[in-house]
Amino acid sequence: MAKKEIQVNDAKVIYSVDGKGKPVMLVHGFGEKADVWRNQVEILKENYTVIVPDIPGSAESAIVTDMSMEGLADVLKKILQAESVQHCVMIGHSMGGYITLAFAEKYAAYLKAYGLFHSTAYADSEEKRNIRRKGIEFILEHGAFRFLENTTPNLFSPKTKDERPGIIDGQIAGLSNFTATALVSYYESMIQRPDRTMVLRSSTIPILFIAGKYDAAIPQEDILKQCHLPSLSYIHILENSGHMGMLEEAGKSNLILKNFLEETG
Repeated sequence: MAKKEIQVNDAKVIYSVDGKGKPVMLVHGFGEKADVWRNQVEILKENYTVIVPDIPGSAESAIVTDMSMEGLADVLKKILQAESVQHCVMIGHSMGGYITLAFAEKYAAYLKAYGLFHSTAYADSEEKRNIRRKGIEFILEHGAFRFLENTTPNLFSPKTKDERPGIIDGQIAGLSNFTATALVSYYESMIQRPDRTMVLRSSTIPILFIAGKYDAAIPQEDILKQCHLPSLSYIHILENSGHMGMLEEAGKSNLILKNFLEETG
């Protein structure tokens, strides 16, 4: 795996490139790093060039001036340009899906297909905004790691908690270097992001939807009610997952992504 970097104004952004073949970009979510996709990279690199950024504010990537979903989409475009990629498939998890939708709205010509992995085109409800605002208060009072330590277990299904708690412990252990500034900026940007269902409605390319049966962050029913909007949708339910299907059901997630890429990439 080759670690690379680009400069966005004065900020350094890190990403990895692995494998050979048609390009695929995997975009992680809030309170995650690029390594959340490690199981998928290991499989997909056999047939694809897999590009995985640490989005600004995560791991070693610095915060950029514009941390909105649109600003982060601009960073993804700069990475693709640095790799001379003109067309790719993009898969976004959770907040990474929000960034992917912003990218699809601004830079549709780059995308052959894209996927929303535990993600949605709907804007936050007022209830969700209030939950995020309370999260910001907690982060500012107690710090980033304490917040992630408290909230990350809730992203996993009861089955994962009972049978494989080591997955959760491992995920939490890797989150110690987030700053409060980064997490707050993500939350503020998610609160402010617009509804992008029209991006789905106007799409002429295939779109993948992956939902977790036990997802408390973005419930299965919220994902399913947007699946009819694009002209061509691929829909999968992870029956034993919460919000972290790429870790909870890695094998099934890998198969879903491989099949989607084979059909559309």
